[in-house]
This record gives sequence, structure tokens and C-alpha cells, in this order.
Amino acid sequence: MSRRCDLTGKSVLVGHKVSHSNVKTKRRFLPNLLNVTMMSDALGRSVRLRVCARALKSVDHRGGLDAFLLRAKDDVLAPKMRDLKRAIEKKQAKAG
Repeated sequence: MSRRCDLTGKSVLVGHKVSHSNVKTKRRFLPNLLNVTMMSDALGRSVRLRVCARALKSVDHRGGLDAFLLRAKDDVLAPKMRDLKRAIEKKQAKAG
């Protein structure tokens, strides 16, 4: 399983750990990933996601999973989320 957020695409970063003597050694900065279940209002079903804590705040700020996905760019989303976004767009086009 990749260490990548399904919604924002945030992944592992690489940097240096710097000691008191200024010796630099490689280290990894891991994203704060959480397994969550979110509800899609348009589809009327729940979706299991692996998202970072920042993405959870963004979803709440934008007004839910559907609103977040409709505003998100396709190249950042995971393939499973792109399919979900298309399904939501199709459902809204059918209803509206």
C-alpha cells in the first residue's frame, strides 16, 4: 500500500536529519495518513479512503466529499477517486 493521500496526492518527502554537530543524514517525512469512511451525498453510499489529516480539514471546509471531489483536479486524485468523481458528476447531470 502506497503512502499517498487519496484526495490530495500528498506523499512521502525526503530531507535531512541534522545533528548537533551538523552531520546530515537522510530521513523521510511521512504524511499523517488515516483510514476513514466518508459519505457521498449524491450517490447515497459510504466510501472508504486513506487520507491525510489536512485533507479531512479541506473536505469539511469545502462542504463535504462531493464538493471536494468536484473542485479537485484529476491528476492529483487516486484512480479510485477519479471514478467516484465521474459517478458524482454523472448523477448530478442526470438530476439537474
